[in-house]
Amino acid sequence: MLPPSECSGAPGFTGARKVIASFLLGGLLTVLHAGPALASMEFSPSSVKKGVLLVASPSLDDPNFRESVVLIVEHGPEGTLGLILNRSTKVLLSEVLPDLTVLKGTSYRLFAGGPVEPTHLLLLFRLKEPPADARSVFDGVYVGGTPKVLERIITQAKPTETFRAFAGFAGWAPGQLKFEMLQGGWATLPPDSIGIFDKDPAALWQDCISRLQAPKVISN
Repeated sequence: MLPPSECSGAPGFTGARKVIASFLLGGLLTVLHAGPALASMEFSPSSVKKGVLLVASPSLDDPNFRESVVLIVEHGPEGTLGLILNRSTKVLLSEVLPDLTVLKGTSYRLFAGGPVEPTHLLLLFRLKEPPADARSVFDGVYVGGTPKVLERIITQAKPTETFRAFAGFAGWAPGQLKFEMLQGGWATLPPDSIGIFDKDPAALWQDCISRLQAPKVISN
């Protein structure tokens, strides 16, 4: 994974940043305080696509991504973008967006989505119907949206509807993630909205490792 400074200047990453720009919530932007590769399909770069879960190998020691689970929100020739799902912070979303009155008194916490552009806020929704100004990640899950969507979920959520807010994102220049996967740094799992939104994020990585070990495709 490229650090933010190198990632921003890597060949081809400019296009990827243009893609993520469409996710950023204009009115909500705010300043916020490997082992050897295995033959399994889960370690194959061809398994990476929008919507999959990228699971850090136990051998991955990059502090930005150690024991992380990343949801891929965009993947193509210009690079790969994702959100780290299991890095909850102690920052309340009501502190980040003090002008959004619907958040007052709520306990929604901000997640650290990755080291790239950490001052930008992105929202991940699970909704019955596609919201305006949002991109589909996989069935029923969207990134982007507007403050109105956020307000409706908080005040009038339909069954299973929910959201999470992320500061920053993870990004790979063309070829970077492929190299890391061939080194055994990552594995992939199919999309799982229950794991993303309903389970304890602190247990998500270990849960994913357990899924990968049955049958065993990743080693400690």
